[in-house]
Amino acid sequence: MKLSIIVPVYNEKLTINQVLERIQNTPYEKEVIVVDDYSTDGTREIVRSFDSSARITSVRCLYHQVNQGKGAAVRTGIAAATGDIVIVQDADLEYDPADYATLIQPITAGLADVVYGSRFLSGPHRVLFFWHSLGNRILTLLSNMFTDLNLTDMETGYKAFRRDLFSKITIEENRFGFEPEITAKIAKLHCRIYEVPISYFGRDYSEGKKITWKDGLAALYFIAKYNLRTKP
Repeated sequence: MKLSIIVPVYNEKLTINQVLERIQNTPYEKEVIVVDDYSTDGTREIVRSFDSSARITSVRCLYHQVNQGKGAAVRTGIAAATGDIVIVQDADLEYDPADYATLIQPITAGLADVVYGSRFLSGPHRVLFFWHSLGNRILTLLSNMFTDLNLTDMETGYKAFRRDLFSKITIEENRFGFEPEITAKIAKLHCRIYEVPISYFGRDYSEGKKITWKDGLAALYFIAKYNLRTKP
């Protein structure tokens, strides 16, 4: 199966090269769709160099003319995807492309439509913020109460989808509301969902972490918004 790997990127000049090299080293037929969300730190210039270089093959680079957010970048990427399986790969090295085999296995085996990579099962992870971890678990619990799923990590940034399914879902949220939105929508579509353990190399704010407590509060609203609506 061909993978479409969507890489939303905003101000990640220190890691974008490493991420793309690690993706390139994975042993799959793949297309890599980099969506630069109007970076201002030099990332955009690095991404442009991929367009004129043969050092990393199978990479397409798309550009937003204003900063819109991760959800908007994923929306742009999925519109351009042609593979059988879509993986969303953050550009900050918190998630390792070496986990692709684990992430896609339930789909390639014909068991799943969607796979969530959980940071809270048994994979190695960097020890960081207690309150972030607690907040993630509370948001997952609330999401599960609405969806009647038993996920351990709704907010994970590592998700894989069958493209024919994903292309039928309209992503409405531009920022980090993408995670609770997509979870509510796939639950309403009665998709076959699997969860697998992944490694997680979290970073702190001095290293460029962007999500804040405000995004956590906003996630409460998005959980209610997309689960209380009758349509997917």
